[in-house]
Amino acid sequence: MDASDRAAAICRAIRRAILEQALSPGDKLPEDTLGERFGVSRTIARHALGQLASEGLVELRRNRIALVATPSFDEARDEFDIRRELERLVVRALAGNLTAEQVAELRAHVAEEAAARGGPDANSIRLATEFHVKLAEMAAKPTLLRYVREIAYRSSLSLATFGRPHSPECAINEHGAVIDALEAGDPERAADRMAHHLDQVAERAFLRAAPARGDLMEILGPYAEAERGRSHARTA
Repeated sequence: MDASDRAAAICRAIRRAILEQALSPGDKLPEDTLGERFGVSRTIARHALGQLASEGLVELRRNRIALVATPSFDEARDEFDIRRELERLVVRALAGNLTAEQVAELRAHVAEEAAARGGPDANSIRLATEFHVKLAEMAAKPTLLRYVREIAYRSSLSLATFGRPHSPECAINEHGAVIDALEAGDPERAADRMAHHLDQVAERAFLRAAPARGDLMEILGPYAEAERGRSHARTA
């Protein structure tokens, strides 16, 4: 892989670690540790951190100190307001335009969410976020996809900071209701159901202390290995 591919691999790994709450708001991301874990130079690690900072997932401070971003409560609510309007655009574009295969893919994803009930909260958050990104991918609007993906990951930070443990049953039912409206070809009903769903996600959150985390090298180990496997699969 060239330098840009290596930086992209680090970005993917850290995004997923944030999404799965292996990394929490405020966790430090030293360039030398990232470089060692991913087998890259500090320059490449720095480039990856800069990209993540542009997405709002990382905060860069003086003396090249990088941390996982910590959203305020007001920022979190603003993000959900923005996300609601972006995703209303997504489902309006999709209503009545999904293929049977795409509907089946969405319903299979919701079934996967249901199967994950009772497991770690991080799995539920990851699957729920992937559902929204999948919808944006199906809309085939690159600019909209970029914004939805970035704010969905940023929202996961807010959930890590403010979200309380709760049953994923409500979210699963709400996802199903969005699919029903999309399949029926009703853009306004789909938009209303998406807005209601995201409002409910925001309402189901409140301030709580983040649990203690382990060593960064250990946390990022599985994500670094996944990226190495991805690289080997591409070159095989």
